[in-house]
Amino acid sequence: MNDMSDKRILRGDLLDFLQDPGFVPPQEAPGVRYRADHLVLLEQGRIHAVQPAAQALPPGWEPVPVADHRGQLILPGFIDTHVHCPQLDVIASFGTELLDWLNTYTFPAERRYADPEVSRQGASRFLHALWAHGTTSAVVFPTVHKTSAQALFEQASRAQMRLITGKVLMNRHAPDGLCDDVVQAEHDCVDLIAQWHGKQRQAFAVTVRFAVTSTPEQLAMAGALCASHAGTYMQTHVAESRAEVQWVSELFPTARSYLDVYDRDGLIRPRAVLAHGIWLDERDRAVLRERGAQIAHSPSSNLFLGSGLFDWAQAQRDAVNVSLASDVGGGTSLCLLRNMADAYKIQALQGTRLTAWKALYTATLGAASHLGLADEIGRIEPGCMADLAVWRWAVGPVAEHRDALARDVLHERVFAWMTLADERNLVSTWVAGQPVYMASTTEDAAV
Repeated sequence: MNDMSDKRILRGDLLDFLQDPGFVPPQEAPGVRYRADHLVLLEQGRIHAVQPAAQALPPGWEPVPVADHRGQLILPGFIDTHVHCPQLDVIASFGTELLDWLNTYTFPAERRYADPEVSRQGASRFLHALWAHGTTSAVVFPTVHKTSAQALFEQASRAQMRLITGKVLMNRHAPDGLCDDVVQAEHDCVDLIAQWHGKQRQAFAVTVRFAVTSTPEQLAMAGALCASHAGTYMQTHVAESRAEVQWVSELFPTARSYLDVYDRDGLIRPRAVLAHGIWLDERDRAVLRERGAQIAHSPSSNLFLGSGLFDWAQAQRDAVNVSLASDVGGGTSLCLLRNMADAYKIQALQGTRLTAWKALYTATLGAASHLGLADEIGRIEPGCMADLAVWRWAVGPVAEHRDALARDVLHERVFAWMTLADERNLVSTWVAGQPVYMASTTEDAAV
């Protein structure tokens, strides 16, 4: 358990957001907040105060040591809204599209997580990897095994990390050892909700793998769980590839669309997180808007698996909530900066230029807002949890040269950083006011 009583001070250049900058030119974007050379005062896991470094410290803070990061960026920790813990085992696997990739790589890897020790080691490795990429909160898929979700909750709880997860529901079209039973799955979910939901910054998500792997009976059970347990989340996949969409239409011939399969069981709701959403139509987007659900855009995964190009600008025009996700292991990096660079390219292919402001907002305050957590995470603001990441502007001669040339225009500099930076730029990651990753050491500081 963290010692939450220590006071700490971080000094550096602060970047966060007050509202959605939108898809407007960077010089017109609202809500960008850049505060050069400021102090962030941390106490009992939260941000106590934010002030210019030149200002005198409040009473009682004078003796507190300052972690001096002058000339470096301090951002809210990134929020990854769709990522698979066991799929670190299969990241960067060659040569298949979505459905083949699941059968060839993913399902064999996930079967191993029936072993509690494999789940424990996998959860620890996964959370440490998130922190080493500047991510401090996540919406996570474990496996169908209750022990896999349990291990994630236990490990995240020890670090006081904001984590949203839940046992995967999957009762057909999967190998032996990965199919559950509707009745037992419901019992497992209820047990996990009672033990973890709302405890130690943990939240439960009713986790439907995707429509293909759940019978109508299981989808109805999932909807009933959401309805009967207030404040729970729902996570699943939707319309990721054309072949998947076609298969769903064959399995659910009375549904208007893939999204409708979920909607008619009450799964499309304010706390629903649906990964991908590439092949949705106008009516689907209207349903998402009306229900307050969100699409977890997974750019590197969509490119790597060849699933398609998500039209983010159209989603924005239709007022659909969009967050950003790594989707490892279909995605090729846990670093959301790398995923932002891929997101830029996806939108550029469709005639839209994604600004650094929009991308960074989406991975911080935007995600927090869509998850109903903006009072807790996503901003550098007194009262918020001290979930932060410290970044170097540039690493290596090319990036250093580009950074030196871009310094006179803030968006130019931040965009160059977003495009060229990755986890090697990360100096430290803080969760609930405690360092969980320090680049200067080989060992993480928590769990």
